[in-house]
Amino acid sequence: MGARSSMLQEEEISEIHKETGFSSNQIVRLYSRFTNLDKSDQGFLRRADFLRIPELAINPLGDRIVHAFFQESGGDTVNFRQFMRVLARFRPVKKNTQKNKLNDREEKLKFAFKMYDLDGDNMISRDELLNVLHMMVGANISDEQLGSIADRTIMEVDLDKDGYISFEEFVKAMERVDVEQKMSIRFLN
Repeated sequence: MGARSSMLQEEEISEIHKETGFSSNQIVRLYSRFTNLDKSDQGFLRRADFLRIPELAINPLGDRIVHAFFQESGGDTVNFRQFMRVLARFRPVKKNTQKNKLNDREEKLKFAFKMYDLDGDNMISRDELLNVLHMMVGANISDEQLGSIADRTIMEVDLDKDGYISFEEFVKAMERVDVEQKMSIRFLN
């Protein structure tokens, strides 16, 4: 894609639309936001670029969300296509429209699961759950109370009683949650 001076080509916009479900107008707007974040003018973002986003800077899980962008890229930079693939997971699911694999329920749940699976072993341990709870509530709840919440959660969700929450158990626990709505960001048209 090159440096900031290069513009998106119609063919690239069309490919990104097919892959992510974003409209052409949304893609152009998000490209503008991407290039504004790209302070090095290299056509990619680094962690520091993401941390300049005010909404991420104040989000207690901001670091985990930023980490998800780099999991997608597999490196220490994120290009525009990778940026769009991660954002697509937050695109609202509209009724009567063609579903996109990146923002279906399972992909949204995989993304949420990875927020808790800090070591990437496809299991959520009590310690990982406790760490994420600490990130979310800070010092507002005592360690003892957080430990109790983590223990109760593991007890209720861990169906095979191995002391961990697997992705399948996580999905089962989230059955009644409207993930499609809760994990959606309204992007401007």
